[in-house]
Amino acid sequence: MAYRLVYVGLALLAVAAIAVGAAINRDGDPVELPEPLEAIFPTPGDSVIRQASVEVDLAVGYEATIYIDGVPVPNPSYEPATGVYRWAPSPASPVMTEWTPGSHTVRVEWIRVAGTPAVGHFEWSFRVN
Repeated sequence: MAYRLVYVGLALLAVAAIAVGAAINRDGDPVELPEPLEAIFPTPGDSVIRQASVEVDLAVGYEATIYIDGVPVPNPSYEPATGVYRWAPSPASPVMTEWTPGSHTVRVEWIRVAGTPAVGHFEWSFRVN
């Protein structure tokens, strides 16, 4: 009979530990992105691994210029059908050959190429472990 009380106590302790972990590890508020930005990665404040790439998803009909730590990224990969730009450091990159540990800033500037001209920008930072 005593072993049942031990099992019940352990189960209650496990449930309490999970509840405390969930309360402490809440996801941050959703990122409010200006139009025409549909998504970005990494998101502001994220902590990523050194193999991560920067992704900017713009509405179709816009062109973007991406800056990493204030340096323009030449020729990021771009998928016109979806409006997604991707870039990651590589040995051949004139911007940087690899992510260094610490904070990095991304700035994206866009211009609408179809219809009435519209320009804008968005800037955020993330950390590389």
